[in-house]
Amino acid sequence: MLELKDIRKIYQNGDVETRALDGVSLTFGNSEFVAVLGPSGCGKTTLLNIIGGLDRYTSGDLVINGTTTKDFKDREWDAYRNHSVGFVFQNYNLIHHISILENVELGMTLSGVSFEERRRKAIEVLTKVGLEDQLYKKSSQLSGGQKQRVAIARALANDPDIILADEPTGALDSVTSKGVMELIQKIAKEKLVIMVTHNEDIANSYANRIIKLKDGQVIENEQDPKSVEKERGYHPNATAMKFSTAIKLSFNNLKTKFGRTLITAFAGSIGIIGVALVLAISNGFQGELSSLEEETLSTLPITITEFPTTFRGGPPVGVNDDQYNDTNVFDPITEDDLIEHTNVIDDDYLNYLENIDDKFVSSIQYSYGIRPLMIFLDNGEYYNTFDENIMPIELSNSDAYLEGQFSLEAGEYPTEATDVVIIVDVLNRIDANIIRFLGLDPNANIDFNQAIGKTIRVANNDDINLDFSNLLSSFVSRVDEDTYNNGINLTVVGVLKGVADGLETETSGLYYNDGLDDIFIENNIDSDVCADLSSTEIGDLFPDERTKKSFQHMYGCIDTPQLIRIYPASFDEKDEVLSYLDEYNVGLSEEDQVIYTDLAQQISGLLGSVISNVSLVLVAFAAVSLVVSSIMIGIITYVSVLERTKEIGILRSLGARKKDISRVFNAESSIIGFFAGVLGISITFILSFPLNNLLKEQLTGFGNIVILRADHALYLIIVSISLTFIAGLIPARIAANKDPVKALRHNE
Repeated sequence: MLELKDIRKIYQNGDVETRALDGVSLTFGNSEFVAVLGPSGCGKTTLLNIIGGLDRYTSGDLVINGTTTKDFKDREWDAYRNHSVGFVFQNYNLIHHISILENVELGMTLSGVSFEERRRKAIEVLTKVGLEDQLYKKSSQLSGGQKQRVAIARALANDPDIILADEPTGALDSVTSKGVMELIQKIAKEKLVIMVTHNEDIANSYANRIIKLKDGQVIENEQDPKSVEKERGYHPNATAMKFSTAIKLSFNNLKTKFGRTLITAFAGSIGIIGVALVLAISNGFQGELSSLEEETLSTLPITITEFPTTFRGGPPVGVNDDQYNDTNVFDPITEDDLIEHTNVIDDDYLNYLENIDDKFVSSIQYSYGIRPLMIFLDNGEYYNTFDENIMPIELSNSDAYLEGQFSLEAGEYPTEATDVVIIVDVLNRIDANIIRFLGLDPNANIDFNQAIGKTIRVANNDDINLDFSNLLSSFVSRVDEDTYNNGINLTVVGVLKGVADGLETETSGLYYNDGLDDIFIENNIDSDVCADLSSTEIGDLFPDERTKKSFQHMYGCIDTPQLIRIYPASFDEKDEVLSYLDEYNVGLSEEDQVIYTDLAQQISGLLGSVISNVSLVLVAFAAVSLVVSSIMIGIITYVSVLERTKEIGILRSLGARKKDISRVFNAESSIIGFFAGVLGISITFILSFPLNNLLKEQLTGFGNIVILRADHALYLIIVSISLTFIAGLIPARIAANKDPVKALRHNE
C-alpha cells in the first residue's frame, strides 16, 4: 500500500545543510498500528509530513499503491491529503471560529461531498468518538480530550486509508490519553495508523509495530507487514473548495473580530462616502438643472438676430503652455478678430417661420429694433424718455413666458398694442427717473396702483425737431404740443414683478407691448427722417452698413424684423422647433444659412459643464481616499493572513489547494468591501438629510440636492468590493504560498 524508497530530506539554510531524513526505506500495509519512536530532532515528524504529503522529499520515492509520486503536482498532493490521509495533531489544530461539526465536515467539503451526506457522516464519526452531544459547540468550549476526539473524527470523516498521528497524547493527562489511544487502536483494525511519539510505554502498549529513528535513519524496524495489497494504481479525485465555503469561513472569522471588522469597514467606507456624496450632489444638481430647463429655461425663446457675432479669441480658459504668450509685446484686437455672419431675414424666411406647426410654438415675436420716444404731460410740462435717460423696452409677447416669469402686482397683463407695463425687481425697486417721468414723487411712498392708468404718448419722427447731423445728442431738443398731440397714445395697465425662482428677479423698467412696433413703423416708414436716412451714404454719417441699418430700425424705417424670438410650446417641443429651423439650412451655403441662438441650451450647457467639472474634481479627491482605504484593507487582510496562519496549515493538511486558500482570503476582503460599501451608502443616506436642509437654506428655490440614485449606490458597493478584492490579492497570494508544515507550527 505505502512504500518509502531511500527517502532523503535535506533542509538548506544558507550554506548549511541539515539532513532530516537520510536514506529511509519502509513499507506499510493496509491495516496496522505503527509507532515511530526516537529522540527529538531524529526526523520523526518530518517522516510523518512526507508520508502525509505536507512536505516534499529531496530524493528517493514515495510509492502509493504502486504509483510513484516523483512526478506528483501540487493538485495531486492536495487530492492525496484529502482522500487518503487523515491527520491527528498534538495541538488538535481545530479552527476555532466554526463549530466542531463544521470542523469535521471541512475535508468532505473539499471533496465535493453534498451537504446532506457530509452532515450525516460528520455526525456519525462524532458519535463514534463519543461527542454526539457536543456537535454545535466551538472548540474553545471543549476539554483537551474532547478536542483530540474531534481531531480524530475529522481525520476519519473522509474515510481515508491512512491515519497519521503526531504525538496525539502529548497535551493530555494519562486518563484522557488512555481513552484516545484505545480509540486510535480500534481505528487501526481497519486502517493504516502511523503514530509519532516519544513515549515508549504507549508505543509498546498499543502499537503492533515499532520503528525507531535516530539522526534521520531507521535503526530498528520490528517487522514488515505480512501482506501488502497488490498494486492497483493510485488516482485520487481532485479537491475543490466551493466559494460558498470560503465565504462561510471568512464570515465566521470576521464575526469573531466584530469590533475590528466594523472599524475596518468604516475606514473603507470613507472613500465610498466621499464618492457617494459627490455623485448624490451632482445628481441633485443635474435634477435641479433638468427641472430648471423644463420649468424655467423652457420658456426662454430661441432667438434669431440680423447680425449674430462671436469673438474669435474666446475666453482664456484651459490655455496650455504652447498657447500662452509670454512676450512683452502688445497684440491689438482689430475688427478682423470679429467673426461676423449676416442672417438674411427676408420674406422667404419669414414665410417659412409662419408655416411651422402651431403645436410646436406658443408664439413668435418679431422685434424691429425701434427706439420710441415717449412723452408724458404733467401740469403743462412735457417730459420725454430721452431727457430722463429712460430706455423703453419691448415686452415679450409670450403669455406663457409672462405668466411664468412675472407675477401681476397691480392692474392687468397687457393685451393691446398700446398697453404699457412697469416691471419692478423682487425688492420692488425701479429707476427713480421712471417714477419722475410718470409725474410721481420718487421720494414718496407710492402705491403700485397710482401708476395704473397713466397716459403716455409716442412721438412720430416728423413731429420731432431733429438735428439730423447730430442724431445722438440733440434730436429731441424741442418737444412741443403738436409733438405730444400727434403721438401714439399709450396707457400704463399693470405692474409686474419677477417671480422668486425665475429668470427675471432683477428685471425692472418701462415696457411696451410688441404690437407697438407695427403701429410705429406704419406711422414712420414714409417719414422724411426715414427718407433722409435711406439716402445718406455710408461714410457721410455712418461708419458701416450695419450701423446705418441699426438707425433705420430705431426710427421705424424698415419693416423686416431685426430680431425674432420663437417661444417653444414646451420643453419637449423645443427639439422639434430646432429641427425645423435646421431644415431650412439644409443645402444652403454657410453664408446663406440663418443662425439661431438657443439661450436656454447655452445656460444649461454652461451650468452642466460647471457641475460636471466640479464633480470630476471632487470625485478625484474622493477616489484618492477610496484607494488609500483599499490599501489599508489590503494591509489588514495581510494581518489576517498572519493571524490565520495555523488555519492555513489546517486547510492545506485537509487537502485544500493553494487557490482554495487564496479564495478564503479573497472572500474575506470581498466581505469587508461589501460591508464598507453598504456602510458608506447608509452613512451617505443619513448625511443627506442635514445636508439637504443646509443647502436649502443657502440655495433659495432649490429642492433636495443630495439625492443618491439606487443604481449609483449599487455601483459603489460593487466598486468597494472590487477594490478591496484587488487590495487583498497580494495577501491572499502570500497565504496560498505558505509552507503548510511551517503554518501548522505557527505560534508553537
